[in-house]
Amino acid sequence: MKTIRQLLYKETFASIAFVAMGFLALFFFFDLVDELTHIGKSFAGGMFGAYQIQHALLYVALLIPNHLYELLPIAVLIGGVFVMARFAHSSEFTILRTSGLGPGLALKLMLILGTALVAITFIVGDYVAPLADKTAQLLKARYLGQISIGQTGAWLKEKKDNKSYAVNVSAMSANADMLNVRVFEFDAAGSILSTTHAKEAVFENDKSWTLKNVRRSDYAIDGTLSNTSKNATKENTVKNKQASIKQSQIETYRWPTELNADMVTVALLKPDRMGTIDLYQYIRHLDANKQVAQLYEIQFWKKVFYPLSCIVMLVLALPFAYLHFRSGGITAYVFGGVMVGISFFVLNNIFDYFGNLLAWNPLFTAAAPSMVYLLLSLVAFSVLVFKR
Repeated sequence: MKTIRQLLYKETFASIAFVAMGFLALFFFFDLVDELTHIGKSFAGGMFGAYQIQHALLYVALLIPNHLYELLPIAVLIGGVFVMARFAHSSEFTILRTSGLGPGLALKLMLILGTALVAITFIVGDYVAPLADKTAQLLKARYLGQISIGQTGAWLKEKKDNKSYAVNVSAMSANADMLNVRVFEFDAAGSILSTTHAKEAVFENDKSWTLKNVRRSDYAIDGTLSNTSKNATKENTVKNKQASIKQSQIETYRWPTELNADMVTVALLKPDRMGTIDLYQYIRHLDANKQVAQLYEIQFWKKVFYPLSCIVMLVLALPFAYLHFRSGGITAYVFGGVMVGISFFVLNNIFDYFGNLLAWNPLFTAAAPSMVYLLLSLVAFSVLVFKR
């Protein structure tokens, strides 16, 4: 049995590695072609020099872990289908069955192999890929500009001392400093108290930000009410107050806040590029400040369930070993595996978008695609093994 286990694991691992390397080489080429348009360009007057081919190669190489994380389940399926179909075509699996490899034992071996692949996928997606992607973005920002998302950057919220703050960070520099920062201060009733705009901000170790080149506006409503009757409306009350705006220019301004560098970095990165722990902490921050965390909750549960799809893909590939080949090769079956892998990837994205749009339960949104394909694989396995 040890020989059978070694044969299955060795052939399957080799096939999965070959498929993964092929996909990664293709994505590496596409990413490098995209980066060629930036060669020779520079940022901030050439302070760090021009963006050269070695920088592009390093940037593209740092994107490989994220591509590997996204492609591993598909590579597992295609590699598994190829090995199982080849075993069936050469009658090797028939020999293995006569040697004592029953359906239950074959399924058990695939589950053990899938568990190892789940661990690899989790480590790559939760630790290697986020760190590599962050390093890649900082590298590119050093030569081509700042890190940002969308046109407005990242928005954060904080409640403190019966006041609330809405913070907008447009971008982050290559030195991890915040650029074009706006802080809106509100009282307990939701009325705006002040706005602070800084061209640059730096994180400090004492739970504060140092804002530089600050333009601050303080808003106040003063004066005695002229209409104090019981029938006075809120609109009349406001009209009878005197509003004033005090503007000031400050070179540096210290703003105490619990918003740290990790939170801002997380907000500026794409949710699917974040680690599980970062996502969980950011979700808690959003909940504490009564902000919508639907998108991040979906990505959190997707991070939990996505590595498990490697087990689903191996179970889905196992029925191919029980097929009977009368003539011809295994090309059609491998092509079928590719189509199934693509459909799984598409279904994952569809559930992701619709779950966020229609406010589906995040746990259901993340788990449904894997559960659907696991059910299909078990049905196919039952039909081919027990009813033929």
